[in-house]
Amino acid sequence: MKIFETKTAPNPRRVRMFMAEKGLLEKAEFVEIDLMKGENLTPEYVAKNPMKKVPVMELDDGTCIAETMAICRYFEESYPDTPSLLGDTPLEKAQLEQWMRWIELFFFMPTGMCFQHTSGYFKDRMNPIKEWGEECGQQVEKFLHFLNKQLEGKEYICLDRFTAADINAFTTIAFARVINIRIKPEQTNLQAWFERIKARPSAQV
Repeated sequence: MKIFETKTAPNPRRVRMFMAEKGLLEKAEFVEIDLMKGENLTPEYVAKNPMKKVPVMELDDGTCIAETMAICRYFEESYPDTPSLLGDTPLEKAQLEQWMRWIELFFFMPTGMCFQHTSGYFKDRMNPIKEWGEECGQQVEKFLHFLNKQLEGKEYICLDRFTAADINAFTTIAFARVINIRIKPEQTNLQAWFERIKARPSAQV
Protein backbone atom coordinates (compact mmCIF):
# COMPACT_ATOMS: atom_id res chain seq x y z
CA MET A 1 0.00 0.00 0.00
CA LYS A 2 0.94 3.65 -0.35
CA ILE A 3 0.29 6.60 1.92
CA PHE A 4 0.38 10.01 0.27
CA GLU A 5 1.41 12.61 2.81
CA THR A 6 3.13 15.89 3.56
CA LYS A 7 5.55 15.00 6.32
CA THR A 8 5.49 18.39 8.03
CA ALA A 9 1.68 18.48 8.25
CA PRO A 10 0.01 17.33 11.49
CA ASN A 11 -2.52 14.89 10.05
CA PRO A 12 0.06 12.68 8.31
CA ARG A 13 2.11 12.72 11.50
CA ARG A 14 -0.89 11.41 13.41
CA VAL A 15 -1.07 8.46 11.02
CA ARG A 16 2.67 7.79 11.22
CA MET A 17 2.63 7.83 15.03
CA PHE A 18 -0.38 5.51 15.05
CA MET A 19 1.35 3.08 12.70
CA ALA A 20 4.62 3.30 14.61
CA GLU A 21 2.92 2.38 17.88
CA LYS A 22 1.54 -0.70 16.15
CA GLY A 23 4.82 -1.56 14.43
CA LEU A 24 3.27 -1.14 10.99
CA LEU A 25 5.39 1.54 9.32
CA GLU A 26 6.99 -1.00 7.02
CA LYS A 27 3.56 -1.99 5.68
CA ALA A 28 3.32 1.16 3.56
CA GLU A 29 5.33 3.17 1.06
CA PHE A 30 5.14 6.86 1.99
CA VAL A 31 4.84 9.26 -0.94
CA GLU A 32 5.54 12.97 -0.32
CA ILE A 33 3.02 15.48 -1.66
CA ASP A 34 4.16 19.10 -1.98
CA LEU A 35 1.21 21.25 -0.90
CA MET A 36 2.96 24.52 -1.74
CA LYS A 37 3.40 23.37 -5.34
CA GLY A 38 -0.24 22.28 -5.43
CA GLU A 39 0.49 18.60 -6.03
CA ASN A 40 -2.69 17.85 -4.07
CA LEU A 41 -4.69 19.77 -6.69
CA THR A 42 -3.68 17.68 -9.70
CA PRO A 43 -6.34 15.53 -11.43
CA GLU A 44 -4.39 12.40 -10.46
CA TYR A 45 -4.47 13.28 -6.78
CA VAL A 46 -8.07 14.53 -6.80
CA ALA A 47 -9.07 11.13 -8.20
CA LYS A 48 -7.64 9.59 -5.02
CA ASN A 49 -9.17 12.18 -2.67
CA PRO A 50 -11.74 14.66 -4.04
CA MET A 51 -11.28 16.73 -0.85
CA LYS A 52 -7.68 17.39 -1.99
CA LYS A 53 -6.19 16.85 1.48
CA VAL A 54 -3.44 14.71 2.98
CA PRO A 55 -3.03 11.95 3.95
CA VAL A 56 -4.54 9.39 1.59
CA MET A 57 -4.01 5.65 1.84
CA GLU A 58 -4.07 3.67 -1.41
CA LEU A 59 -4.40 -0.09 -1.02
CA ASP A 60 -2.85 -2.57 -3.41
CA ASP A 61 -6.16 -3.02 -5.23
CA GLY A 62 -6.40 0.73 -5.88
CA THR A 63 -8.95 1.49 -3.15
CA CYS A 64 -8.26 4.89 -1.59
CA ILE A 65 -9.13 5.98 1.95
CA ALA A 66 -8.80 9.58 3.05
CA GLU A 67 -9.21 11.18 6.51
CA THR A 68 -6.74 10.54 9.29
CA MET A 69 -8.93 8.61 11.71
CA ALA A 70 -10.47 6.52 8.92
CA ILE A 71 -6.96 5.39 7.99
CA CYS A 72 -6.14 4.72 11.64
CA ARG A 73 -9.38 2.74 12.03
CA TYR A 74 -8.34 0.58 9.07
CA PHE A 75 -5.07 -0.33 10.78
CA GLU A 76 -6.78 -0.88 14.14
CA GLU A 77 -9.25 -3.36 12.64
CA SER A 78 -6.88 -4.99 10.16
CA TYR A 79 -4.17 -5.79 12.70
CA PRO A 80 -5.97 -6.87 15.89
CA ASP A 81 -2.83 -8.45 17.34
CA THR A 82 -1.09 -5.07 17.57
CA PRO A 83 -1.53 -2.71 20.55
CA SER A 84 -5.06 -1.33 20.75
CA LEU A 85 -5.19 2.45 20.36
CA LEU A 86 -8.92 2.98 19.84
CA GLY A 87 -10.36 1.14 22.84
CA ASP A 88 -11.34 -2.47 23.48
CA THR A 89 -14.74 -2.52 25.18
CA PRO A 90 -17.87 -0.55 24.20
CA LEU A 91 -17.29 1.75 27.18
CA GLU A 92 -13.64 2.34 26.33
CA LYS A 93 -14.49 3.08 22.70
CA ALA A 94 -17.17 5.57 23.77
CA GLN A 95 -14.90 7.31 26.27
CA LEU A 96 -12.11 7.53 23.71
CA GLU A 97 -14.47 8.82 21.03
CA GLN A 98 -15.60 11.55 23.41
CA TRP A 99 -12.03 12.72 23.93
CA MET A 100 -11.08 12.50 20.29
CA ARG A 101 -14.11 14.62 19.35
CA TRP A 102 -13.12 17.24 21.92
CA ILE A 103 -9.55 17.28 20.66
CA GLU A 104 -10.64 17.43 17.01
CA LEU A 105 -13.32 20.12 17.36
CA PHE A 106 -11.93 22.36 20.08
CA PHE A 107 -8.18 21.96 19.63
CA PHE A 108 -7.02 20.55 16.30
CA MET A 109 -9.44 22.42 14.05
CA PRO A 110 -8.92 25.83 15.69
CA THR A 111 -5.15 25.30 15.49
CA GLY A 112 -5.45 24.61 11.78
CA MET A 113 -7.76 27.56 11.22
CA CYS A 114 -5.44 29.89 13.12
CA PHE A 115 -2.55 28.75 10.91
CA GLN A 116 -4.48 29.06 7.66
CA HIS A 117 -6.01 32.45 8.43
CA THR A 118 -2.99 34.19 9.98
CA SER A 119 0.06 32.73 8.22
CA GLY A 120 -0.84 33.40 4.59
CA TYR A 121 0.37 29.90 3.70
CA PHE A 122 -2.66 29.22 1.47
CA LYS A 123 -3.50 32.80 0.47
CA ASP A 124 -3.31 31.82 -3.20
CA ARG A 125 -6.23 29.41 -2.81
CA MET A 126 -8.37 30.76 0.03
CA ASN A 127 -9.60 34.01 1.54
CA PRO A 128 -7.79 34.31 4.88
CA ILE A 129 -9.62 36.26 7.57
CA LYS A 130 -7.08 37.40 10.13
CA GLU A 131 -9.62 38.16 12.85
CA TRP A 132 -11.09 34.65 12.60
CA GLY A 133 -7.63 33.16 12.80
CA GLU A 134 -6.86 35.16 15.93
CA GLU A 135 -10.14 34.06 17.53
CA CYS A 136 -9.24 30.44 16.79
CA GLY A 137 -5.86 30.99 18.45
CA GLN A 138 -7.65 32.10 21.61
CA GLN A 139 -9.74 28.92 21.51
CA VAL A 140 -6.55 26.88 21.34
CA GLU A 141 -5.17 28.65 24.41
CA LYS A 142 -8.38 27.88 26.32
CA PHE A 143 -8.21 24.21 25.40
CA LEU A 144 -4.62 23.95 26.60
CA HIS A 145 -5.77 25.29 29.96
CA PHE A 146 -8.65 22.78 29.99
CA LEU A 147 -6.35 19.89 29.09
CA ASN A 148 -3.86 20.85 31.79
CA LYS A 149 -6.64 20.62 34.41
CA GLN A 150 -7.90 17.30 33.05
CA LEU A 151 -4.43 15.76 33.20
CA GLU A 152 -4.03 16.36 36.93
CA GLY A 153 -2.99 13.07 38.50
CA LYS A 154 -3.03 11.28 35.13
CA GLU A 155 -0.30 9.89 32.90
CA TYR A 156 -2.46 9.76 29.79
CA ILE A 157 -5.54 11.58 28.52
CA CYS A 158 -7.99 8.71 28.95
CA LEU A 159 -8.33 4.96 29.62
CA ASP A 160 -5.24 5.08 31.88
CA ARG A 161 -3.04 4.10 28.95
CA PHE A 162 -1.60 5.48 25.73
CA THR A 163 -4.25 5.88 23.01
CA ALA A 164 -4.99 7.76 19.82
CA ALA A 165 -6.20 10.64 21.99
CA ASP A 166 -2.63 11.16 23.17
CA ILE A 167 -1.37 11.02 19.59
CA ASN A 168 -3.90 13.57 18.37
CA ALA A 169 -3.29 16.00 21.23
CA PHE A 170 0.50 15.63 21.09
CA THR A 171 0.76 16.28 17.36
CA THR A 172 -1.55 19.28 17.68
CA ILE A 173 0.58 20.85 20.44
CA ALA A 174 3.71 20.23 18.38
CA PHE A 175 2.14 21.86 15.33
CA ALA A 176 0.85 24.83 17.35
CA ARG A 177 4.41 26.15 17.46
CA VAL A 178 3.87 27.49 13.93
CA ILE A 179 1.23 29.87 15.34
CA ASN A 180 3.46 30.71 18.31
CA ILE A 181 1.34 28.87 20.86
CA ARG A 182 3.18 26.77 23.43
CA ILE A 183 2.56 25.15 26.78
CA LYS A 184 2.79 27.80 29.50
CA PRO A 185 5.16 27.36 32.47
CA GLU A 186 2.26 27.09 34.91
CA GLN A 187 0.67 24.24 32.91
CA THR A 188 2.80 21.67 34.67
CA ASN A 189 0.45 18.70 34.20
CA LEU A 190 0.35 19.31 30.47
CA GLN A 191 4.11 19.77 30.21
CA ALA A 192 4.83 16.55 32.11
CA TRP A 193 2.41 14.65 29.85
CA PHE A 194 3.95 16.19 26.72
CA GLU A 195 7.44 15.13 27.79
CA ARG A 196 6.21 11.56 28.42
CA ILE A 197 4.73 11.31 24.94
CA LYS A 198 7.74 13.02 23.34
CA ALA A 199 10.01 10.33 24.84
CA ARG A 200 8.16 7.55 23.01
CA PRO A 201 9.91 6.23 19.87
CA SER A 202 6.77 6.89 17.83
CA ALA A 203 7.11 10.62 18.50
CA GLN A 204 10.27 10.65 16.37
CA VAL A 205 8.60 9.58 13.13
